[in-house]
This record gives sequence, C-alpha cells and structure tokens, in this order.
Amino acid sequence: MADTQVVVVGAGLAGLVAARTLVREGTDVVVLEARDRVGGRTLNDEIAGVTVEVGGQWVGPGQDRMYELIADLGLETFPTYDEGHGFLEARGAVRAMEGSNPPFGPFALADLFQAQRRLEKLVDRVPLDAPWTASPELDAETFASWVRRRCRTEDARAFYEIVSEAVFATRPANMALLHVLTYVASGQGLESLLGTGGGAQQDRVVGGTQLVSLRMAEELGDVVQLSRPVWGIAQDEAGVRVETEAGAVSADRVIVALPPTLAGRLGYEPAMPAVRDQLTQRLPHGYVIKVMVAYDRPWWRDKGMAGQATSADGPIGVVFDNSVPGSDVGILVGFFEGEHGAVWGRRTPVARRQAFVDCLVRWFGPEAAKPVDYVERDWAAEEWTRGCYGAHFPPGVWTQYGPALREPVGRIHWAGSETAVHWMGYMDGALESGERAAHEVLEAG
Repeated sequence: MADTQVVVVGAGLAGLVAARTLVREGTDVVVLEARDRVGGRTLNDEIAGVTVEVGGQWVGPGQDRMYELIADLGLETFPTYDEGHGFLEARGAVRAMEGSNPPFGPFALADLFQAQRRLEKLVDRVPLDAPWTASPELDAETFASWVRRRCRTEDARAFYEIVSEAVFATRPANMALLHVLTYVASGQGLESLLGTGGGAQQDRVVGGTQLVSLRMAEELGDVVQLSRPVWGIAQDEAGVRVETEAGAVSADRVIVALPPTLAGRLGYEPAMPAVRDQLTQRLPHGYVIKVMVAYDRPWWRDKGMAGQATSADGPIGVVFDNSVPGSDVGILVGFFEGEHGAVWGRRTPVARRQAFVDCLVRWFGPEAAKPVDYVERDWAAEEWTRGCYGAHFPPGVWTQYGPALREPVGRIHWAGSETAVHWMGYMDGALESGERAAHEVLEAG
C-alpha cells in the first residue's frame, strides 16, 4: 500500500501551491524539500536590521495569482520607490534618465523604436501555449544576431544587451530569438517586464516574499518535510517510489517542482524518454549574484534620484531603491548578471562589495562610498538552485524539444516557473505551474 497519494518534490512556490491545491481537494500529500527551509528561489535575509529579500521579490500588474495568494495568506504589498530620475550607463557615458525612454539621441531612439515595433510584431506570431509550433526560423536565430540585423546604432544594441542581462541573466548570443519572444509574450510585453510602476517590479511583500512560502508551509504542517533531498524516482503500473537518503516514499503519483536542470539530475527508473532528457540537458540557468548595501538613510532621494540605474558596462547591470517603509535605513539592491556574474562569482565577497560600491559612486556620487552594511546571495552557487532567474532556451530547443517541457511522463508531472505559460520565470508563473500540475493529478484520478 502506498505511503501517500501524491509526493511533491520541492517546497518552492510551485511545489507548495501544488500541495495546497491537492490538500484542499482531500488528497494525501507529502512534500519533500532538499533544503532546511521552504521558499526555493525566494529567501529573506537581513541588512542593517531590516528584513530584505535576497531572492525573488517583485510582483506587478497582471500577476493576479500572486496578488490573490498574498491577500489570502493575510499579507500585504508596498510599492517599490520610483520617484525621481534614474541613470543609464553605456560605453562609458552616464546619462540621467527621466521616464521610460532611454536618454538616447533622436537617431538612436528612432532606431530603438523601429526595432521594438519589429519585435512586437514577432511576439504576436508566437502561440503562447505551444511555442514549439512557431516558425522554425525564429528558433534558429539567436537574439544577438537579430539585434545586429535590426539595430544600426550602438545605443540601441546596448539597450538589448541590458535587457538580456537584466531579464534573462545571460547574453543575447546564448538564447534563441523564439525564447525571447515567448518570454516577452508570457510577461505581457517588454515594457511590462522592465517597468517599475505599472511593471513587473512595481510591488513588494511586507516582511519579504519568502513569507508567502512560510505561510503556506504553516498551513500544510507535517505535510512538508525538510532536509529530504530526492535522488531518484521509480515508477510502474502500480505507482511511484521516491528515493531519498532517509528512505523511500511510495505514492500513486509525483509532482517534480524543480527547475529543469535539477529535475534532469534525478535518477529515473525506467529512464526518461529521450526527448525529455534531451530537453533538460539543454536548459541552462542564468547567473545572478544579488547584492545589497545599506546606508543610514536614503540620501539619494534628497537629490531627486529614484535610486535606479541601468548599465551596459557593468559589472552591476541594474540597481533599485530597496528601502523598506517604516525604517530610516536606505537600501540599494543590484545584480551581477550573466557574464559579470560568472566572472565576479569567482572573486571574494569583499571584492564584490567594493565593485558594487564603485558602480554606485559612478552613478549616484561620492555619498555612496561608505555603506554601513552589505549582504549578497550567489544563486548559481546554491546547491539546490544552480542559477537564476530561470532557464533559457538556446537555438533549436523550443521547436525540437518544447512539447516535453510540461507533458507528464507516466505518473510523473512537472511544475516550476519554467513550465508556466503565463509569467514564465516569475513567481506568478510558479503558482500557475503548481496549480496546473495539481489539476493534472486530480484529473488522472
């Protein structure tokens, strides 16, 4: 007899919402989490006595599942500070930025706008629930080659380099054009993905986004078992057997709520179908080191600055004001992304702190030189994550292997933000994927 009806592997947002959905339908569930905590790629930490998120933190318009869950759990949101001007750095020049348009000259702006129109037209050609059915030509070209063909000015090309690092944490040459189009469509447009007010970076959760997972885990109680890494899954006509170091758990079905690269590292008996294994071999994560510094107060606001900066030169790609209402402490958050993450991940925290501060001094002035505290998280170094923000698809992967992304394999179902149709790579997408996998299980009986 099975130990439980369903095993969920992974206690991130996707796994927890899958378990929560099943439990509410009267299903017996066990959640097995490798870490000694819940939350996956969301994690709270502290800087200068203030709770902050060193993992995923933002939610914005259109992410209805996330807002509904936040409210259902008795949590609240607050807006990201977005008053004043930001800065854009490209090719050694730092320029003040008002509004959403980059501070480019008229020719570069016209070049960027025509490229954007072309990109938007291509986005409309992608069947969001089945990107693999799109034109193979879109999947054969890298995003980098498309940018080179469509942008004449260096400023416009630099803009798309920034977009690639900021949204995907990798270079344009590493992704298929089709993947960028799919992601943009999934996130309701490029302006939505990049925006603060009215965009995906609009709001944060009071107390930190990990509270969403912590509250769900509290509801689930003993259903969630921590420090239980799964190393293999066997299935036959009778059910599944999920192997851990602390012993096996048998069930009728299993939901694997892990990023594809980690799901591909589990042992399966029988072996995965070739197309599924080929897929997980080809989905690398981006490289992100999230860093924060704290000051006695948010002094940049007194100067009419929003605390935001974007750089094509690096090593920090983007910066936001990460201060928390109710505290006098001023906090700035930045990201070593993609190639910069890989380079600076091999250096020391002391070196990364200084590199971050050096960038802030370039953009905001000498007052940025002496923060009172620093915190960081290298997500590529995390054993049970191995990169952020999510997986990206190199050329050829969507059209050759895409159908295997969500398709169950026997009694094994897949969840995780990468498998979402809407808001792929975001917390809202993780919730969608968990709900979808739970309903698959319920429909299978």
